[in-house]
Amino acid sequence: SSGINAEWPLRPGGENFKVSYSPGGATQNTIRVAQHYLNYPGATSFVGCIGKDSFGEKLKACMKKEGINTNYLINATAPTGVCAVLLTGGNRSLVTRLDAANEYTYEHLVGAETWKMVTTAQFYYVAGFFLTVSPKSMQSVGEHAVKENKCFCMNLSAPFLSQFFKEPMQSVLPYVDILFGNEDEYRAFASNFGIASTDLNVIATKIGAMPKKNSKRSRIVIVTQGDKPTIVFREGRIKEYPIVPVPAEKIIDTNGAGDAFAGGFLSEYVKNKDIETCVSSGSHAAAMIIQVSGCTLPDRN
Repeated sequence: SSGINAEWPLRPGGENFKVSYSPGGATQNTIRVAQHYLNYPGATSFVGCIGKDSFGEKLKACMKKEGINTNYLINATAPTGVCAVLLTGGNRSLVTRLDAANEYTYEHLVGAETWKMVTTAQFYYVAGFFLTVSPKSMQSVGEHAVKENKCFCMNLSAPFLSQFFKEPMQSVLPYVDILFGNEDEYRAFASNFGIASTDLNVIATKIGAMPKKNSKRSRIVIVTQGDKPTIVFREGRIKEYPIVPVPAEKIIDTNGAGDAFAGGFLSEYVKNKDIETCVSSGSHAAAMIIQVSGCTLPDRN
């Protein structure tokens, strides 16, 4: 896998290739998967920034169809962010233009309509990518979660964030009750945050013991490893959980697997299910997503 931030326009094209389009964005994918499993209108809400264009309208229509409440900040000058996923056999490369996704503002978060969505919610999830946009917004939601003893979740999202956005990550981590990530992301975190080990059990345990704002909730640290067991640190102990195996010939696109895992996990966690059930749901969601192109959810009809 590899990722590139494009400096040139990335818009519809690809006359020489078969191109398919699907709604995306790390946090948005997680919310869509969680909504799919919860399966009742308005169970989830999403806030982000889009452009005043056709892709933005498609995103709004898709989220409405899937039963997700939204309140997008619409940027009149920046186009809706896009990511081209280039698939070669079982390998993928991501070419991204963040555009409007990079323009979200704290002012929109604390506006009456958005903040009402925040205070109404009981669980919060945000991808680590948002550390590059508005860590102040993340901290504000985190402060509310601590004050009301609500659950705040974050995904490490990519190895580079621990290296190049270490300061905002340090500012947000104390609010995190559940941390998601894969083995590469956790090892990158360890190397940049003074954890002298590459052992994932050690890393998860050390992160679980880091300072935390809400002492009423112990931190849960979840490490996914592709086709290897999922590691969970919880209440001072490490435990491994089996994944749902998918034959190599059935794997179409691994893009969004981690986002899907988080969505599946949270769809059970919000119902106060045990951790084994939550991890199993996450694994089933990831197994489902890697057998289709993009974060494409099956039609319930």
